[in-house]
Amino acid sequence: MHVINLKRHFIFFISLILISPWPGWADDRKAREIMEKVDARDDGDNQVSDMEMILIDKNGKKRIRKIRAFGKDKGEDTLRLMFFLEPADVEDTAFLTYDFDLSDKDDDQWIYLPALRKTKRIATSDKSGSFMGSDFTYSDMTKRDLDDYDYTLLKEVKVRDADAWLIQAVPRSKEVIDRTGYTKSVLYVQKDNFMVIRGVHWVKKGNRLKYMDVKKLIMIDGIWVATEMHMTTRKGKTKLHKTIMTFDNVRFNQELKEDFFSIRRMEKGL
Repeated sequence: MHVINLKRHFIFFISLILISPWPGWADDRKAREIMEKVDARDDGDNQVSDMEMILIDKNGKKRIRKIRAFGKDKGEDTLRLMFFLEPADVEDTAFLTYDFDLSDKDDDQWIYLPALRKTKRIATSDKSGSFMGSDFTYSDMTKRDLDDYDYTLLKEVKVRDADAWLIQAVPRSKEVIDRTGYTKSVLYVQKDNFMVIRGVHWVKKGNRLKYMDVKKLIMIDGIWVATEMHMTTRKGKTKLHKTIMTFDNVRFNQELKEDFFSIRRMEKGL
């Protein structure tokens, strides 16, 4: 009889494991619902904009790069193409991204280097690397896959007088950490528009933190657009580097064909 009871307890214990969340996951339903709305937010289609990327080193020296950017939705996926216009050392460099909605499908990225007349596909192992010398990584240039993270709602806060939720995002696998280069993030989501307006990322290597801050946010054709974004890399109290990205002349609903977003067009240039 005692053996039978032990067996029943064992079966009950196993059933709890099978129906309960994996102990390494600590997902918060409210936090996930918020992040699902962030993911589903209308960010426009057939977009053209002029970008400026300002690179600032620890001594305050600046390098300025001018970019023309294009974006198009293909079903649930997003196609993006950037052409670097200035200065001369990056002129005609181009960057192409296929940002896939499916979490089990890795995003495709290519960069065209005119000096070498060569197009390089960005390998998954390289996506945590710096994008064109900036504080943004190649992985930062695509949307996060919701299923790659556990989300926890930490508290409600204010950011520049706007009500926001503070949400922690922890990668569910080493693969995600290796691809993004981040072991954890905390995200500030503005309540009235479900935009991530601030974030802190714990960098896997070098004991560094990256601080993202949306400084300017405007509505264009009924769509909220971040027109100035800062990313700062720090180690302790020391600021190592900073990147400012600005967006101007943002236009939606432009005539953009799908075949425009191709390696051939990237190599041909504007």
